[in-house]
Amino acid sequence: MKILHFAAHLGGGVGKALSGLVAQASVSGPGVQHLIVCLEEPEKRQFVDLIRACGGEVIVRPSKDSIEKLLRDSDIIQLEWWNHPATIKHLCSLSIPPIRLLTWCHVSGLHTPIIPRQLILASHRFLFTSQCSFESKEVIGLMPELGDRLGVVFSSGGFSGLPEPIRGVNKKISVGYIGSLNFAKLHPNYVDYLAAVDISEFKVKMIGDLTNQDILNQQCDSLSKTGMLDFRGYTTDIVSELASINVLAYLLSPEHYGTTENALIEAMAMGIMPIVLDNPSERQIVDDRHTGLIVRSPDEFAEAIKWLSENPDDRQRLGSQAAKSVRERFSAEKMEAALNGHYQSILPMEKREIVFSEIFGASPAEWFLSCQGDRNLFAGDGSINPVNGTPLSYGLFEKSKGTVFHFTEHFPDNLKLRLWAKNLKLLQ
Repeated sequence: MKILHFAAHLGGGVGKALSGLVAQASVSGPGVQHLIVCLEEPEKRQFVDLIRACGGEVIVRPSKDSIEKLLRDSDIIQLEWWNHPATIKHLCSLSIPPIRLLTWCHVSGLHTPIIPRQLILASHRFLFTSQCSFESKEVIGLMPELGDRLGVVFSSGGFSGLPEPIRGVNKKISVGYIGSLNFAKLHPNYVDYLAAVDISEFKVKMIGDLTNQDILNQQCDSLSKTGMLDFRGYTTDIVSELASINVLAYLLSPEHYGTTENALIEAMAMGIMPIVLDNPSERQIVDDRHTGLIVRSPDEFAEAIKWLSENPDDRQRLGSQAAKSVRERFSAEKMEAALNGHYQSILPMEKREIVFSEIFGASPAEWFLSCQGDRNLFAGDGSINPVNGTPLSYGLFEKSKGTVFHFTEHFPDNLKLRLWAKNLKLLQ
């Protein structure tokens, strides 16, 4: 069985999941062949190299004719879905033959970017990467008619190379965060939560890119918490950084787009006890007071840190339970088995023609709007019309992640996109 993965790129969680899938398939024996079309040149080749080392095939930026031939020759097309402009452009401009379409959705759809209903309906099978996506209004309205065409398969690269929790209690609490520092992901008031902690010399290691470092430091200074954040920068040696902490302060924006949250589950797999906010995605991963703590305010966060600092045995117990839970629930073996089950279920189905321009629209501006939760924000004359008194989401101002700035970069000749980007920037 030939599975063609159609992906914009192999960065972040998608690259981790697909490399884990191919690696697992290589030890599971023959039967399923994975081939990955990558529409953009990879910024980092880590996951491309891993996939190829495991016998998988990655084709980077193939020609239009090559893609169309690959589509014809494959049994199932697995669309790795998030609202990337390159993905939508190719889907709408290629001459796509009849296909069997399995869409694996890597965004929650609870907020912008939303999941277009017509894409769900067009797919032979539509899979979410978190149960929380069933809470989106686009999905709620479709569930009665879709039946078993919807499902959930968590995306995980597995835990190879991540050591099991070390026995023995480190009496001193050590707190860190790993992941994006962009406020579309990290809670915009992250520093306020940390500043509520009343422990001498309390510090948090910030592991990841240095986006917003200056802003975060300024926030610390304004609260008389200078030096509270220890910025470690991006590293490929995640294990060494994680080994230096025993609590993960993983406080994300309530409107973040993530689902499986690989950074969270990898830290938990090493026995690092997480503190998360009461967001839909995190509730699917962390069992409050069993595999971590869920908090709802800076005061609750401060109380959690104080309790964990004073009760190291309980801290380790929660961390050990976290490791056991995620290693069972999010293993690469379970991910591969679940996907294989869906492949087998749709393989007998007839291939059918899907006209993607009827799903997303006929122009780059329409492609962009197709995944916006509030289309009225972007007026037809190029102006931005925010609702009075309603703050604009930080996610709208990302340079990538399917924002108007991202689409304008891909389609600079589109006048509407240029005007929306120009006028939105004035509101930043």
